Amino acid sequence: MGSSSRTDKSLTVLVYSNDANTRASVLAAMGPRVAPELPRIEYIECATEPVVIRNMDKGGIDLAILDGEAAPAGGLGIARQLKDEIYQCPPILALIGRPQDAWLATWSRADGVVSHPLDPMQVADAAASLLRQRLASGLSTVSA
Repeated sequence: MGSSSRTDKSLTVLVYSNDANTRASVLAAMGPRVAPELPRIEYIECATEPVVIRNMDKGGIDLAILDGEAAPAGGLGIARQLKDEIYQCPPILALIGRPQDAWLATWSRADGVVSHPLDPMQVADAAASLLRQRLASGLSTVSA
């Protein structure tokens, strides 16, 4: 209960996939609060690359979760573009097709990776870790 000063604030997580089922799986895995000590989460769901870029350019995103299997624009290419173009880019969690594709996530400069089929615990743990780091860095949209 020591985090009661954050109860009225929330983190913003962008979730990108052209597949509505993938987006729904991520939201279900994370829920309204990915960890008890973290603020509530507000989600921005994106099905296309232009919407991802527009939202990221606006700022206010604490974590981006990008589906590397999305089409026509894959999340790994988008991740690399965001890391190149956005100063102090928020952390990016990449969803990859299989564990052997981890090298692609490294190329994309993603901060974390989870492979399909999505395990809800792995998604939640990876997202919580990246959000904790974001809060600790002082770059989050949530101020202590």
